[in-house]
Parts: sequence; C-alpha cells; structure tokens
Amino acid sequence: MSETEFLEILKSSINELLRWVGFGTLTGLAAKAIMPGRDPGGAITTVLIGIGGSVIGCGTALFFWRDASIDPISVKGFFAAVFGAFTLLFFYRLLSGSFLRETNGEEDRWLYKVKKRLRKRQVLEEVLRDAL
Repeated sequence: MSETEFLEILKSSINELLRWVGFGTLTGLAAKAIMPGRDPGGAITTVLIGIGGSVIGCGTALFFWRDASIDPISVKGFFAAVFGAFTLLFFYRLLSGSFLRETNGEEDRWLYKVKKRLRKRQVLEEVLRDAL
C-alpha cells in the first residue's frame, strides 16, 4: 500500500467519523427534545446516545425491511436514528433512576433529611408509647 492510498483511506475514515459524530449529535438532540424531563447526561452522552441510536435505529429498520436501503444521512435514516436514540435515552433514564423523578441533588438531600427526622420521631414515639 502506497503512502497516497493510505492517506486517502485515512481521509475517508476521518470524514466518515465526523459525519457519524455530527449526525449522532443531531439525532441525540432530537431524541432529547422529544422526550420531556431532565436528562442525566451531558453533551458527550447526547453524542454517544445519538451515534448509538443511529446504529440501532438503522440496524433495526434493515432487520425488519431487508430490501430497504437506509443511509444514515437521509430522511428515512434520520427518523430511524431518532427512534433508536429515543429508545436508548428511554432505557438510559430508566436504568439511571431519573425516569420517574424530577428532582435535583439538593432536593434529594433535603427530602432524605426530612424522612430521616420523621423516622427518628416515629421510633421515639413508639418507644415512649411502649414505656407508658
């Protein structure tokens, strides 16, 4: 393999990588816009969910419709990728525990302290009731 062929393959690979990162960012943002609520991840998580979603969405579409031609950067590919990213985001939220609650860390600590005080009070009342 000559140096020019190697550089051409490297250039093509970098171009393809940048396309996937850009497309993954767009599909990740679209999936986060569709699914309401706070997200447990930041910008890098959005990109990774978008890239993974585009692979999963386009792969799922090709699995069910084998004769379909889906390029990730097309209208059909975009909708399939957003569906895949939406699915990944749903499971990510479900597994991270932030799907069913909408609080931040400060509210969680405050609620934990209140519940702890209530438990102490209940135990103290039970002890006093048993002593009398």
